[in-house]
Amino acid sequence: MILFCVLLSFTARVVGQPLTLPSFLQSADTTGFAAKTKTSPSDDSVLIVAPRRMNIEFPSPVRLVKLTLRNEQRDWVDISFRYSPTDRKSYGWELPVLAPAVYYTADWAILSESDRLIRGSFSFSFGSEAQRPSLVKAAEAELLLQRYGDPTIRYVPPPRTQIIINQDPPQFDPPFTIELRDEVDN
Repeated sequence: MILFCVLLSFTARVVGQPLTLPSFLQSADTTGFAAKTKTSPSDDSVLIVAPRRMNIEFPSPVRLVKLTLRNEQRDWVDISFRYSPTDRKSYGWELPVLAPAVYYTADWAILSESDRLIRGSFSFSFGSEAQRPSLVKAAEAELLLQRYGDPTIRYVPPPRTQIIINQDPPQFDPPFTIELRDEVDN
């Protein structure tokens, strides 16, 4: 083993790589780009009625690679987002009729001019009983802190399931059927 290490030191130059954090530990935006982004509805807004359109305007032309809309239960809303490789400064979508919810969150990700991935999000709520999404999220976080006692524990709600009772399992026809009968001749 020692001989191999000695040989390796003579034949190859070892270059150390800079220490970097994994992407899931990095902050969403260290450039402040997300803070300069304008959205409609604006972040943490309370509207009287559901918005019919959603707009995002960035400080400079970017490629929008992700845009999702979901409610507080993490149910997805189909907004017909399709990736386009062209750089644009502003994007807009007509929204479907939104069902009543505590709040909605739009998550987005862009590739900047230097091909750096930047993520951001904004939330809004609507209706006569609506509250600011930040207040609702803070109350949810406080409840989780009381329940689990550790702010580093992240609660991920399980996916919704549909329990079906008294339903027969599906029947599948095989490609062929063999009938076995006892034929009795009299």
